[in-house]
Amino acid sequence: MIQKPAESWLSRPRPALRAGVAGIAAGAAGIASSELVAGIVPGAPSLLVSVGSVVIALQPPGAKDVMTSLFGTNDKTALNVAVVMVALAVAAAAGILGRSNFSSGARIFLAFGLVAFAAAALQPLGSPALAAVNAIVATSIAVGVLRILMAEAGFAAPVRLGLRGPDRAGASVAPPRSTPAPRMPEWNRRRFLLRSGQFLIGALAAGTLGHLLLEIRHPSGPPASAKIPAAAETAAPLAVDSLPAPGVTPIVVSNDSFYRIDTELLVPQVDASGWQLKVTGMVDHPLTFSYPQLLAMPLFEQYVTLACVSNPVGGDLVGNTLWTGAHLKQILAQAGLQAGATQIVGRSVDGFTVGFPTAWALDPSREPMVAVGMNRSPLSAEHGYPARLIVPGLYGYVSATKWLSEIQLTTREAFDAYWVALGWAKDGPILTESRIDHPADGSALAVGQVDIDGLAWAPDRGVDAVEVRIDDGPWQEALLSRAISRATWVQWWLRWQATPGTHTIQVRATDGTGTIQTATVSGPGPAGATGYDQVQVTVA
Repeated sequence: MIQKPAESWLSRPRPALRAGVAGIAAGAAGIASSELVAGIVPGAPSLLVSVGSVVIALQPPGAKDVMTSLFGTNDKTALNVAVVMVALAVAAAAGILGRSNFSSGARIFLAFGLVAFAAAALQPLGSPALAAVNAIVATSIAVGVLRILMAEAGFAAPVRLGLRGPDRAGASVAPPRSTPAPRMPEWNRRRFLLRSGQFLIGALAAGTLGHLLLEIRHPSGPPASAKIPAAAETAAPLAVDSLPAPGVTPIVVSNDSFYRIDTELLVPQVDASGWQLKVTGMVDHPLTFSYPQLLAMPLFEQYVTLACVSNPVGGDLVGNTLWTGAHLKQILAQAGLQAGATQIVGRSVDGFTVGFPTAWALDPSREPMVAVGMNRSPLSAEHGYPARLIVPGLYGYVSATKWLSEIQLTTREAFDAYWVALGWAKDGPILTESRIDHPADGSALAVGQVDIDGLAWAPDRGVDAVEVRIDDGPWQEALLSRAISRATWVQWWLRWQATPGTHTIQVRATDGTGTIQTATVSGPGPAGATGYDQVQVTVA
């Protein structure tokens, strides 16, 4: 008995699989072409980024917690990947539906192109005309590639909708009956796979090039032409006592090392020559500042520690640096606050908003500012060039508007800012926190003296004490660096005589009001993470 040779997957009749592959290749080509157009044409929006931005804007309450818990600071990359995967799944469906009627698959690509165009046109900094051009190019290429690959896969030519008209003899001709597609020779299948692979590789190359060009067009540093004048009120020279711990986190974080958290998938590029800062709402004299006018105001310097509300216990979404800017109180005084203006709303050029109490900003113990510089350099693009708000003592989500375009005075009841509307607390004072930098969790240590060090912060109450506990032993007071001010963090250090075994190290801080950091464990939402930072080490 002669046995029939086993069929490879190439020789098996799998029309749906071939159609799905054709759809994915076509979708990838469309996405890649849109990224390439965005990278080459100045002002053309990235459709991928635009769709991702709409997803961020429409996220339900709690979504931020889920994304940051799963992906940390890579949540934006994860979102971009998710958008691409969904788009390719839709493209696969378009290919499968297009097996018997090509127009059905083409309509799906057209619908997806319209969605991408709408998302791009909604972006505050985007060009609707260029968004339309990019969507047309992407859709046309996707449909064209789908047509080529469907033909290579052996599917019938596009089917017209409705009945065919009368033939030359005048008789009405019924549409042909659908018949099973003939078995595709293996060499044809190989040619289809080769052509599909070529389109996929080409899409990967074009998409990568487009993304690189986009990154070049959205640099993260300060513009080369940006300059800020010397501050009229300079910060006093640092008088920070050097701690003996090697490698302790520096008191002042460099611009490149300062954490970045915002809702933008691409760093906004703001042209300072056309930028304006408006002061509106419940004021007697609405104001408008150009960038030169803002720089002409008396500038001052101050060290301020900022923290993100998403920072987990022991996390690194916190930083201390020297800020240069104009007094927010002076700007508000020029505008003339009206009675009942209980909330200050900061608006970004991208539409992002924050809101904080007017009373907090006017308190004599703190100096909120419209910042234009970090560490005596102009703000970089990723940190808010040309201007941002800095409000000591408040988490960034309620205060630190980057790419600032408007300061609006209103009431606390009249408006909920971006993250407040998504379930985060309306008041966002930074909690008293501390973290262990050394030793790292899971470290293997030698018996003997071990340096334990880290940071503690409670802006703008200050830190009066830091204590460390080994296992269930007593709390031991750590040595503190000299604080720059109540608005900044401090370093702490303790030398421990390590003994063999596995040990748990914990830390807690006491702020300037005498309040001890809470031991209650909670996640970041809705008002900041709580609990003691701890690490486990093995000593042998």
